[in-house]
Amino acid sequence: MKRLRIAVIALFALIMVSNVNAQDENNPWAVGFGVNLVDFYDGSDISGQLKDVVGNGDWNILPSISRITADRYLNKGFSLQLAGSINKITYFEAEDDSDFLYYSLGANVKYDLNNLFGETGWFDPFVYLGGSYVSADSQGDAMANIGFGFNTWMNDNLGLTFQHATITGFADKVKTHYQTSLGLTIQFGGTDTDGDGVYDKNDACPEVAGLEEFNGCPDADGDGVKDSDDACPNTAGLAAMNGCPDADGDGVADKDDMCPNEKGTKANKGCPDADGDGVVGKDDKCPTVAGPAANNGCPWPDTDGDGVLDKDDKCVNEAGVASNSGCPAPPKSYKELIGENTFKAILFNTNRASFKSGVTKQLDGMIGVMNEFEKAEFDINGYADSTGTAAYNLMLSDKRANAVKNYLVKKGINESRLTAKGFGEDNPVDTNSTRAGRAKNRRVEVKVKN
Repeated sequence: MKRLRIAVIALFALIMVSNVNAQDENNPWAVGFGVNLVDFYDGSDISGQLKDVVGNGDWNILPSISRITADRYLNKGFSLQLAGSINKITYFEAEDDSDFLYYSLGANVKYDLNNLFGETGWFDPFVYLGGSYVSADSQGDAMANIGFGFNTWMNDNLGLTFQHATITGFADKVKTHYQTSLGLTIQFGGTDTDGDGVYDKNDACPEVAGLEEFNGCPDADGDGVKDSDDACPNTAGLAAMNGCPDADGDGVADKDDMCPNEKGTKANKGCPDADGDGVVGKDDKCPTVAGPAANNGCPWPDTDGDGVLDKDDKCVNEAGVASNSGCPAPPKSYKELIGENTFKAILFNTNRASFKSGVTKQLDGMIGVMNEFEKAEFDINGYADSTGTAAYNLMLSDKRANAVKNYLVKKGINESRLTAKGFGEDNPVDTNSTRAGRAKNRRVEVKVKN
């Protein structure tokens, strides 16, 4: 009995350091081999019964494998147990007062208490109720079993089982007694197709060997990201990158990084842009100077320095103005170049179309200007004072205009450039009431036309 107590103490110590792995649908079958102890009830009060359970020297034990069980898990914590045991009774009411065989064969329905209060993580208790046929000293009786027990597992399939039951009969052929057993239990029957240690029922990848922490799914590259969530399942990477590597540490996974060995930005697909012009370094012909993408990241040149970039300059090598697409400004009108009123009035004698003294010198100077600007055209307008009739003055003013025209043509000016016309008394430049005023009004004006 002393050895039994030591075994029970050792069992409880094992419980404290073992992991629970209760029999369930993953391991539906279990067989057990062990020893059983029988103590016939002596009719004492509760304290006496408890003393019997703990042990007072009246246990009967056969020093060999004396109990065999077979369990089948049913559902929701219930399992069915078939149990057979044999023993030799030497203590019936007093020590060494008997010498007969005891055996029993029965069935119990077990219920795992963890289904009530959750997995304990270290202790797997159960209760059971059943019936058995018991034979003692050649007397057989149908008896009821009620008891409790617990399992403690050393691994997924091997554990120790302790059971204690009160066995009472219906015909009083076999005295009520206690039966306690301790044995080795092997559970089996779970399906693990891929052999990864995770049963198919709990295996998210039942046909591919994987890891328990990933519910049986693999992590081929060992980066801690299961393959189904790993965008790079064959290359170790970072969880933050969905399992892909980021060699340059720029936050862009190598598979998406156009510059995987050079730190860049997400906006540039992992490539750098030192000058911030939006053209990544590998494509930027001027990586330290900002420029447009259309010019490969370089600023547009302005060869002639006129402020108009070459791309917009139609006269790249000749300074111009923006209003003329970088080309020199178009020529001004001849009115601007020559001056609309450059030529002074050409004065005439009274009632004549002949020039006053010095007029030809004035006309010769005019011819020099006309020769300089060969495409300039001119209006030659003749006027008269108010002396005489209007009709006469109109005719006289026309003669004066043509006199100037004829002089210019004679001097080599193309006639097509000249338009002569008389306006009579119109547009006086001074009063016709005085002699001096009338002298000024007898005139020809030459003006630039274009």
